[in-house]
Amino acid sequence: MRERLSFYVKRESFLHHLNPLTKLTLAFGLVFAAFLSPWYWTPSFFVLFAIIPLSFIGKVQREYFGAALRLILPAAGFLFLMQSFFQPIGVKVIFKFWFLDITQESLMFAFTNASRIFVMVSSFTLFLLTTHPSELMSDLTRRGLPSQFAYVIISTIQIIPQMQAKAQTIIAAQRSRGLDTQGSFFNRIGALVPLVGPLVFGSLVEVEERAIAIEARGFTSTSIKTSLREIPDTRFDKMFRWFLILLVIAVIAARIWLS
Repeated sequence: MRERLSFYVKRESFLHHLNPLTKLTLAFGLVFAAFLSPWYWTPSFFVLFAIIPLSFIGKVQREYFGAALRLILPAAGFLFLMQSFFQPIGVKVIFKFWFLDITQESLMFAFTNASRIFVMVSSFTLFLLTTHPSELMSDLTRRGLPSQFAYVIISTIQIIPQMQAKAQTIIAAQRSRGLDTQGSFFNRIGALVPLVGPLVFGSLVEVEERAIAIEARGFTSTSIKTSLREIPDTRFDKMFRWFLILLVIAVIAARIWLS
């Protein structure tokens, strides 16, 4: 079940039970390795043999594939087309349309960059689907990260689902008052004003309320804070994080060696 104020999907899986820092390191490790690898096939390899299997291991494959089809794949596809046609590299033309042409080099360049973007967004999508924001914040602050920075990270993660939840509430309230939000295109455009106004002002009120709430809970206090729930950090988590760091180092070494 997905919570209204986060992308987190509650499941009982191996991926959910990993330490939040381990999953964050996994996401960054896949991104760094995909962008720094000297081989064009590395991002595709990560998608087929790491990201997709991890979505099944975490039991969030339905949510991941939904996000991939609605957001990740269209964005990566648009980037692929733009760079294929407008990247001025190469001389071997394999496709020509009017004044636009695709060369073999531009096609490979576009494919590599699009697959890298796919890996980057997919990695953090899996991270958000399997990591509760409160667990991430508790683990980061326990490791010494200032509470202010942890709060900024968590707020950034939660801002989109919060806005979505508030927008749905406002739309339902306006529909109950007789506002037509499902008519023609022009009717929907006209309905934006009574929807955007409450959304913006409601968000500003929430910011003030949240500031008062965190101040009342001693957010800025310098005393040592304790957590109601201890986030486990097993030996496997530590070894896996070191493996990911060594993987990135190996990719960097391979790029330097082959350059």
